[in-house]
Amino acid sequence: MELQGYAYFVERPRRLKDLMVPHLAEKERPYRIVTSVQLTAMDYENFITDMLADRQFVEDYGKRCRKGEIWECLFVRRRGQSDGVLIMPEQDCFVGWAAYCPELQL
Repeated sequence: MELQGYAYFVERPRRLKDLMVPHLAEKERPYRIVTSVQLTAMDYENFITDMLADRQFVEDYGKRCRKGEIWECLFVRRRGQSDGVLIMPEQDCFVGWAAYCPELQL
């Protein structure tokens, strides 16, 4: 598994706009995607407006994620879109850290 890129992760964000903040490039972490989840438009909208709620898909795939020198993350996006949210789960069912990824080709 190779490095995917660098992203700015925010601890326990509530909404997508919490991830879109100015930051220094040196605050970005290296990441790789270990799995990707595509949600319907309604499910994705629900997710990005309340990322702190427990989510079944986070529980299902979160065990694959790992913190380390390179964070191994779950990528969540709306079906048919190239942008989305990188997440690092906590306690297996909710978003502990997240980063917005404006465009990613998987």
